[in-house]
Amino acid sequence: TRSKTGLLLVVLPRFIHSGKGCSSLSTGGRCKTNRTSMLGQQADRVMALGEWEERWQQDRIGFHQPEVHKMLENNIDKVLNGRTGVCFFFPLCGKAVDMKWLADLGHSVVGVEISEKAIQQFFEENNMTYSEEPVPAIPGAKVYKNSEKNISLYQCNLFTFSSSIEGQFGAIWDRGSLVAINPGDREKYADLIISLMAKDCRYLLDTLLYNPDLYQGPPFFVPDEQVHSLFGSSCDIELLHSEDALTDKQRKWGLDKFTENVHLITPKSN
Repeated sequence: TRSKTGLLLVVLPRFIHSGKGCSSLSTGGRCKTNRTSMLGQQADRVMALGEWEERWQQDRIGFHQPEVHKMLENNIDKVLNGRTGVCFFFPLCGKAVDMKWLADLGHSVVGVEISEKAIQQFFEENNMTYSEEPVPAIPGAKVYKNSEKNISLYQCNLFTFSSSIEGQFGAIWDRGSLVAINPGDREKYADLIISLMAKDCRYLLDTLLYNPDLYQGPPFFVPDEQVHSLFGSSCDIELLHSEDALTDKQRKWGLDKFTENVHLITPKSN
């Protein structure tokens, strides 16, 4: 609906936490209506894997940050929760410098990324020697490891990865993954992430709020209600921080409001 001022008011439905993206009482049509009302014009947006690889080849990687992400740095104690030597999972890792930062702190890192260039640049830009080998369990995939063997980056489709490859993880840092995958794949994504969470896992999730009818993404709009519908049936969810993240970049996208939220998601004890 639109207010008298012409601003779009996005009405977000409340979901029954069935672990899916809509109420378990809903019909398929009702679910589609709910999803569309939440995501606006982004609901059926699809980006092929080749488009992401093309962005890396053309260095159109405005999403890459050259410094450790402040949301991770500011909340690292909550993620670690007193633990040492934690194994972190990075979905759609790119060449995030956060991975080296965590490894230097004594943790280990496993990442998944479709772009071979991104993975190679990570090791080269951080002056790391690395090895490359095939992954028998994932046809066509390769894994790159630094000489210390505390960083392993898999070059493959994220949805071909599973806990049978590297086990489950004590922590997950999701800065630009849920906001990057196609909105229609979010339920499949949540199922994968939950399957990768160890009992003591602490999953730090960064999401973005803005008017999805003004910008087609990526990064995509992920409302808090959908975070709860995706993960709330099996996990506890805490909103750690919310801040105005609007910059000139988002203004060029046509936005006048842009909020960054960070959530801590942990498996329910029962």
